[in-house]
Amino acid sequence: MKIERDILQQLTVWKTNNRRKPLIFRGARQIGKTWAMQEFGEQSFAHTAYFSFENNDELKQIFERTKDPQRLVGALQSQSSSAIKPQETLIIFDEVQECNKALNSLKYFCENAPEYAIIAAGSLIGVSLSSGGFPVGKVDFMEMYPLTFREFLRADAPDLFDFVERLEEIDELPLIIFNRLSESFNRYRVTGGMPEAVSVFLDNLGTGVVENVLQTILNAYANDFAKHAATKDIPRITAIWNSLPSQLSRENRKFLYKLVKPGARAREYEDALLWLQHAGLVHRIFANTKPALPISAYDDLTAFKIYCADIGLLRRLSKLPPEIILNQSPFYSEFKGAMNENFVLQSLVAQFEVTPRYWTSEGKAEVDFIVQNGLEIIPIEVKSEHSVASKSLSVYNQLYEPKLRIRYSMNNLKKDGNMLNIPLFLADWTTKLINI
Repeated sequence: MKIERDILQQLTVWKTNNRRKPLIFRGARQIGKTWAMQEFGEQSFAHTAYFSFENNDELKQIFERTKDPQRLVGALQSQSSSAIKPQETLIIFDEVQECNKALNSLKYFCENAPEYAIIAAGSLIGVSLSSGGFPVGKVDFMEMYPLTFREFLRADAPDLFDFVERLEEIDELPLIIFNRLSESFNRYRVTGGMPEAVSVFLDNLGTGVVENVLQTILNAYANDFAKHAATKDIPRITAIWNSLPSQLSRENRKFLYKLVKPGARAREYEDALLWLQHAGLVHRIFANTKPALPISAYDDLTAFKIYCADIGLLRRLSKLPPEIILNQSPFYSEFKGAMNENFVLQSLVAQFEVTPRYWTSEGKAEVDFIVQNGLEIIPIEVKSEHSVASKSLSVYNQLYEPKLRIRYSMNNLKKDGNMLNIPLFLADWTTKLINI
């Protein structure tokens, strides 16, 4: 099944920018970057010239010989069946982290040949960029994330998607709409946002095929650890990655090194954790002790939580069977909170420019997330079902009197004073709902 992706709209904005620079397209493996680039080229350009540097020594040698953009274009033309013309052709450099000189050539295209539209991407390009040496200010950046529930819903139930898109006021959803959205949300919690997993599920190939797809992706990640990470970090990366379910299963989800390995120390594992971040596989959310602007100025760098980049991968990594979610098993209660919190974090990261934090007050109270929205800071709580009591959010409200608080739960859409209750399945519409 072909699934429409919102990233194509962002790519169109990049194309039409008069100050456009070569684009670095970042995101984890298997989230659809290659498809998005090629689909964008087909929709928005007369020609698309695609080059992958994976296991392609001949292509890499082109960039060993020259830095001049015009000579590079001439050499690339000899390896492409598509015409490479200024303004008319999208040039794609895929798996570009395999060729550092191709990555650096973007500087010269920016300075001397800005008429060429170039996107460079790769499953581990974030890791390559983190090693330094890349010319600052010569490229644009764009993040791509796993398929959101909003995108899933558009394919799974177009009528429900249209209904939500047309919402113009904060009011309870009709029960039949609420229940159908809940069912679709459960299906998304099985697949997560890996496009292939979503596609086979929506094509009714069964949860067994979904499990195989997700496990294959997890195996590919393990291979990346072994192939691309520093030798000393490989077992540490693997240990952190495998500890995710146990880290998130605790009521207080603060990251603990002892859950990775007894006696583990922060300085031994920091590089491994950064590798996972730069590969786009985890999000690190720091504790905040003072909700003031900018929130990054009040990070407690010693206290943080990590979340998986995708809830489908988290579910498979946890070996949580799909049937437990689809059938709402009573044995699935505590970890449901972890899954929902991870889902909300994914949604917030994709919507807000500033990475969310979580707020804590000397061990007396803890709010799941705070987000910076323009000149306001919004506290957020995540509840798995209908019980919504929250001492911590009340404490925060008394201390700081925010204009708006958000609570995600399985209760209906409602606003009461400064409290906005958003059903979990509407998390992807948060920025819209807070502006209604």
